[in-house]
Amino acid sequence: MRRELLKRRDALTEQEQKRAEILITERILGHQWYYLSDTVLAFVSYGSEISTMEILKETLQKGKKLYVPKVGCIKEGNLQKEEMYFYRITSLEQLREGYRGIPEPEGNTEKYEYSPEEAKKTLLLMPGVGFDPYRNRMGYGKGFYDRFLEDKEELWVRSIAIGHACQMTEKIPTNEHDRKPYQVILV
Repeated sequence: MRRELLKRRDALTEQEQKRAEILITERILGHQWYYLSDTVLAFVSYGSEISTMEILKETLQKGKKLYVPKVGCIKEGNLQKEEMYFYRITSLEQLREGYRGIPEPEGNTEKYEYSPEEAKKTLLLMPGVGFDPYRNRMGYGKGFYDRFLEDKEELWVRSIAIGHACQMTEKIPTNEHDRKPYQVILV
């Protein structure tokens, strides 16, 4: 299913991708949660993901705190585990090619620290490979967003997954560890 959904997204024309970028940018920048937020946790689009570049630029221009993900390895006993953390950026120039070629911050700036009170003024934007009408989300299979949100209820209620309309499918398989976004906006 993941391969099929990625194939659909990859088949979008440049014109379809640009149209989707314009529409999602309008929807997010006009969203009440964005307007009321002081902080935005957003992903840096990669490949055929819906482009977040205009959202990132506008967030920086408005003076909101912008944090983007970086994947790093942590050691747990004898095992190494990949985890996702959000780091603040003040310019898109701070992004470097990182995990799987995705633009990331270097990880030497302020790290996002969750607090229930601050989360009420924070918006989280999530990518995905596929979505269903029940707000279930299929990511890339590593569970980064599921683990990130598992103990952040106040942030979860301010989470929006965004993507292309072609990423909608009838039913996404789920398990007990999956955290569905509070909203899904596909264009």
